[in-house]
Amino acid sequence: MEYNAFWAGVDPGGLRNTGDIGILICYILDTINIPISQSDLIDIIQENGLANYFEVSSALAELIKLNNVKYIDKKEKTVEITPDGTMVSDQLSSELTESVKEKAVSAAFERIEERKLEKENPVVITKADGQGYYVNIRVNDGKRDLMSLSLFVSTSAEANMIRKNFYSNPEQIYSMVLSSAVGDENMIKKAFKEYIHE
Repeated sequence: MEYNAFWAGVDPGGLRNTGDIGILICYILDTINIPISQSDLIDIIQENGLANYFEVSSALAELIKLNNVKYIDKKEKTVEITPDGTMVSDQLSSELTESVKEKAVSAAFERIEERKLEKENPVVITKADGQGYYVNIRVNDGKRDLMSLSLFVSTSAEANMIRKNFYSNPEQIYSMVLSSAVGDENMIKKAFKEYIHE
């Protein structure tokens, strides 16, 4: 883990050494203290310009080999830190800049919230017989389903756009549908006004 990483896709101030990338991975897992998918962990670092995708993958594989990180579900490729990894984080994370650590941890918590939102409010896209797609949406408050809705669209691009817009604010979409369904004009205006100004 001592060779220099590729520079492609790495923002100024990002990590270009696989040893530092390994320390960052341990620091993220130690700080969030919950299992996370391997792909989400790699994306968090790479998409925020903190390190190159291939070097993050390489560093993670090395950490698993050294038993600093372990799989808790090999099928889902979910990982968590080990006591050895916690020791790496405790002893070496001071070598990383605060801005890199803050950016990484903030992005990790955002991704965790996204995954929780997706789990509680699933959007399932299925191809219809012939042409088109069905988009099935559910809104859940953590205790019960509040809404279940199925939409038909012509293209996969439209289906994915619905999914993206829904996840930007499921509660607001629910409020807009509910206000329209009950026919409360003031409620409809308020819901749409809040949606437009977000």
